[in-house]
Amino acid sequence: MLSTMQDVPLTVSRILQHGMTIHGKSQITTWTGEAEPQRRSFAEVGERASRLANALRDELGIDGDQRVATLMWNNAEHVEAYFAIPSMGAVLHTLNLRLPAEQLVWIVNHAADRAVLVNGSLLPLLAPLLPHLPTIEHIVVSGPGDRSLLDGAQARVHEYEELIAGRPSTYDWPQLDERTAAAMCYTSGTTGDPKGVVYSHRSIYLHSMQVNMTESMGLTDRDTTLVVVPQFHVNAWGLPHATFMTGINMLMPDRFLQPAPLAEMIEREKPSHAAAVPTIWQGLLAEVTANPRDLSSMKQVTIGGAACPPSLMEAYDKLGVRLCHAWGMTETSPLGTMAHPPAGLSAEEEWPYRVTQGRFPAGVEGRLVGPGGEILAWDGESAGELEVRGPWIAGAYYGGAGGEDFRPEDKFSEDGWLKTGDVGVISADGFLTLTDRAKDVIKSGGEWISSVDLENALMAHPEVAEAAVVAVPDAKWGERPLATVVLKEGSTADYESLKAFLAEKVAKWQVPERWAVIPAVPKTSVGKFDKKVIRKQYADGELDVTQL
Repeated sequence: MLSTMQDVPLTVSRILQHGMTIHGKSQITTWTGEAEPQRRSFAEVGERASRLANALRDELGIDGDQRVATLMWNNAEHVEAYFAIPSMGAVLHTLNLRLPAEQLVWIVNHAADRAVLVNGSLLPLLAPLLPHLPTIEHIVVSGPGDRSLLDGAQARVHEYEELIAGRPSTYDWPQLDERTAAAMCYTSGTTGDPKGVVYSHRSIYLHSMQVNMTESMGLTDRDTTLVVVPQFHVNAWGLPHATFMTGINMLMPDRFLQPAPLAEMIEREKPSHAAAVPTIWQGLLAEVTANPRDLSSMKQVTIGGAACPPSLMEAYDKLGVRLCHAWGMTETSPLGTMAHPPAGLSAEEEWPYRVTQGRFPAGVEGRLVGPGGEILAWDGESAGELEVRGPWIAGAYYGGAGGEDFRPEDKFSEDGWLKTGDVGVISADGFLTLTDRAKDVIKSGGEWISSVDLENALMAHPEVAEAAVVAVPDAKWGERPLATVVLKEGSTADYESLKAFLAEKVAKWQVPERWAVIPAVPKTSVGKFDKKVIRKQYADGELDVTQL
């Protein structure tokens, strides 16, 4: 028996049309670094998206599911591309501007991008790559930048504003199959070549609904969200789509991602919410500690991409800003969990829940798998690799132009679950606590040591700015932890005092014997600790290591 419900496809164009009509007065504010930021209503953004779609079809010949890349900061023009490209039936491909040049070349060629929209300030990054990008036929440039860098380019060069000027402000959006590709994003390629994840219209629509639920970010048209997380990083965690569903105002920082301008944005524009990785909030905390600013408008921050040190949460609590842990990855669109404590608890009772990665929302199923393939209990003690499945979870990677999608055994189980590579436990009431990445767990004398636990304990030290812990070979125990620390300016802490401090927080046998002070923890293109760099530095003898 079939239902009597209408079969209306869940598409990005429906999100766009809803936002520009029902929430047409909501705004996207883009920081310019000048006295007055750029402001556009959702209605204006929707009309400009229609003009862009007309230009892409009529001038650039985008008439099917060709890939159209963006190499752009977080700004209104990027949001216009977010909606125009998939709504017309093409595929949005966001390029991570922080990847190495050779990886960007590989990604563009693997996806066979037909055109690229680029901010003028990023032309110095794009121009040297163009001779190696044979599929790029068109370059559309937005905003100030040196166009002479494109002299001699084989691709046709267009000015964004000139291209969309005079085009119709409406577009007859096609009725697409909701399971067709809407957007794609490549993993950062920390192991092997980057892998392409292709999001469907359906997955984006359902993910956007979940982002807007109260157990997730739960924002409304009374809120303004400061979208620091890059639009090239898993669709800015789904915020551009979610905002058009509910009319949430967006504050976009463009290229002004340093702590001082972010602090000024918050004080002047008064966002009630923000989203970014922990390193952003660590930098902002240092800034407002040295140069106090009014952050009181910002009641909630979604923090993910890496584990948030509890000491950072405590510091922001004192400023009246609540950091809420979230977990996800490129393959999960990215919403996987959020750490809202159960109702009816005191602040003290909430704390153990807040430092977890949170609960699975409706739509995401999770399970823990032991080393022998056994499914483990949700008892808060049995640790295993996290596997997930759901309607916005990847089931394969893009195989390239003309290639078959592929499912590596180390990434997907035989029954179709995504292997996340994260190790952790799940409590009986469904709260996930990740203890490490599978590749970062320290296997010492038959026991596991969580590098994340050691890092969080070290970063609670008042004189430690950052800390990263990696496994290094040990003749007796197989592996032992190496602690690398970044000390705050003026610190007088020495290794013995750090070791003593750590011994009060973790089991004595877990305390590292090897220590090194470093100027900064290496970061990946999306701001996560890049521990493979530290491991290589140690192996190559580049670290000044003291053994206690």
